[in-house]
Amino acid sequence: MQNQSTVKIKEIFTSIQGEGTYVGEKQTFVRFCKCNLACKYCDTDFSAGVEYSSFDLAQKLKQETAQTISFTGGEPLCEKEFLKKFLSQYKKELNKKIYLETNGTLFEELKEIIEFVDVVSMDIKLKSATGQENRFLDNEKFLEIASKKEALLKIVFDENIKNEEIDEVIKIAKKYNSLIILQPKMPINSEVELDKIFDLFYQKYQNIRLIPQTHKFLNLA
Repeated sequence: MQNQSTVKIKEIFTSIQGEGTYVGEKQTFVRFCKCNLACKYCDTDFSAGVEYSSFDLAQKLKQETAQTISFTGGEPLCEKEFLKKFLSQYKKELNKKIYLETNGTLFEELKEIIEFVDVVSMDIKLKSATGQENRFLDNEKFLEIASKKEALLKIVFDENIKNEEIDEVIKIAKKYNSLIILQPKMPINSEVELDKIFDLFYQKYQNIRLIPQTHKFLNLA
């Protein structure tokens, strides 16, 4: 298979990371248009975008001042061929940290680019919050590969979270001693008892943090 020559990108912008353990860090976000899931809380219109070649994308990113590039989406691994070509060619030249934001399902695709990635921020998409079927086996295979680098798990949840979902997430995290980031679905429903949900996790696994989408509170992109 030949390397993909261009890719459609929804937007490129530099802002403050609002999620996970890198909250507050200046990052350049590259938002891809494709996704293999259709989460019910997704609020992004991916129908439009601009075509970039590897060269054009590299020139654009060289102009950005942030020292971390966050590939997000959508699902960046849907564009695995382009990413593999781009990162193998330009990562050293850009001299920036590569941060991959992913839904944690496309483990075969991750195998082909993990050597170029520095940090993997992996969502585990719960059926109770997304409407998508749980894919815990795929998530576990994904984390096995991601744990070769710095990896963290992010769980978007609401009042509908199930005890069996909590148990499955903890089982996966324990296997790799991974940090779990609990992120309430925005806007936060007043019915969500955050302290109780946190404690449901904490009594079984202590390597967790509760971190909302801080950029929403700060009115950042």
